[in-house]
Amino acid sequence: MAYVGIVLVSHSSSLASGVRDLLTQVAGADVRVEPAGGTGDGGLGTSADLIEAAIARADAGAGVLILADLGSAVLTTRAVLADLPDGPLLVDAPFVEGAVAAAVLASTGADLATVADAAREARDVGKF
Repeated sequence: MAYVGIVLVSHSSSLASGVRDLLTQVAGADVRVEPAGGTGDGGLGTSADLIEAAIARADAGAGVLILADLGSAVLTTRAVLADLPDGPLLVDAPFVEGAVAAAVLASTGADLATVADAAREARDVGKF
């Protein structure tokens, strides 16, 4: 069975990798979660090349969901997606909560639209 893959675009490699570690524990190894954090030289920022590579690694055939942490990560991701065929989906969702919700649904074999909806809905979940 192919599962929806998840790409985490962050200005920080450590942040993206940390969220990936969390999602791997929540969703298991079947869901491909790929970080695209920082710049190619290890600095803070975003890299189109890292995003493209993460999308390719995350794609298991059921679609790829992308979550981005801050504004320029969104802009860089949009630029990457403009050059790719239809497929990967950038969602407007909270980075951590949306990623967790997406990973849980992806692990059930849900389709890309359902996984994206779960990520978006995480915005409305209260903390107490």
